[in-house]
Amino acid sequence: MMRAAVVAMLMAAPTLSCAGAPAAAGELRVLLAGQALIKHDLRVVLPDRHGAIVSLVRTGAPHVAFTNLETTISGSFGGKPTRDTEFFHATTPAVLDCLKDIGFNLLATGNNHSWDLGAEGVLSTLAEVDARGFIRAGSGRNLGEAAAPAFLETPAGRVALVAFASGKLRESGATAMRPGVNEVRLDAEQRIVAEDLDRVRAAVRLAAAHAPCVIVYQHDHYWEEDRAKTPEWKIKLARDCLDAGGTIFVSHGVPQLHGIELHRGRPIFYGLGSFIFHSITKPGHYAPEVWQTVLADLVIKDGRLGSIRLRPVLLNEAGFDASRFNQTRGAPQPATGAAARRVLDYLAAQSRPHGTELTIKDDTAFVRLPQ
Repeated sequence: MMRAAVVAMLMAAPTLSCAGAPAAAGELRVLLAGQALIKHDLRVVLPDRHGAIVSLVRTGAPHVAFTNLETTISGSFGGKPTRDTEFFHATTPAVLDCLKDIGFNLLATGNNHSWDLGAEGVLSTLAEVDARGFIRAGSGRNLGEAAAPAFLETPAGRVALVAFASGKLRESGATAMRPGVNEVRLDAEQRIVAEDLDRVRAAVRLAAAHAPCVIVYQHDHYWEEDRAKTPEWKIKLARDCLDAGGTIFVSHGVPQLHGIELHRGRPIFYGLGSFIFHSITKPGHYAPEVWQTVLADLVIKDGRLGSIRLRPVLLNEAGFDASRFNQTRGAPQPATGAAARRVLDYLAAQSRPHGTELTIKDDTAFVRLPQ
């Protein structure tokens, strides 16, 4: 059964390359950002600030710039809204052009908003993402494609992405015959459903066989009552994914920062919050911590973690233009001075229980790596 599932993954993934993993050419630079709940083209609504946003992502010329696409893209497949609240998130393909211009090249596409235009919205999103040359994983035209690793070729070597989502997915879990999300479920005892965990492990092992760097991603909505707390099941899951062959584990879902852990020298980012947050909730709906994040710049040398630099970022809850409040709120800007220190101190406190210490200097921080 498991061998058949792996074969199905190989056949389903349109971006999959089965050639042997090329030797890394020097350092691999990876940028991990918070999720992109983007509903407006920032080039249009914030033309004076767009250049600074581009600089945030392109600084250091990363080979890989990763985020989660936290919205459905409307397109030729149509689809009707599946919810009618302020948490309905669908938009036009122009936001993909914006993300491409900013510098992103690797996307997770499976999350709790993938179904906001139903199955048709899943298909439209995949078509529009693929048309722009993004490498993506986490949703698909069937479960095999949704679960399959995707591969990004870079001058510094091949990078794989395995992506899945958990919680509040409604009917969006992909099946053999229906498009949707690579869903990983919890049972009543807060344990990962065995068949879902087996599928993820198989995908990670497959990815590791064909790429020297494997990013494992989870979009998670199984939150604790205290949203700042990382649940024990998730800690175990992240470690399992790295033990199966993952190089990096990163997660979104709870829209705020969670801690960083180093598991056998491999990094786990339990929550990176949001990089763009076009929420239309009323001011004050979210805690202040929701409107801050970091960009994580990683250097991988010969398959090993060389460094992690953290750059603090603020998201403007109040918007830059009162007449276009929803369009101009939630856009990223560098945090400096006291604001930068506040963000980094918060992340340091979140990381300390995982045995991780940060060295903070000026407006940046580095994760202290074991010797």
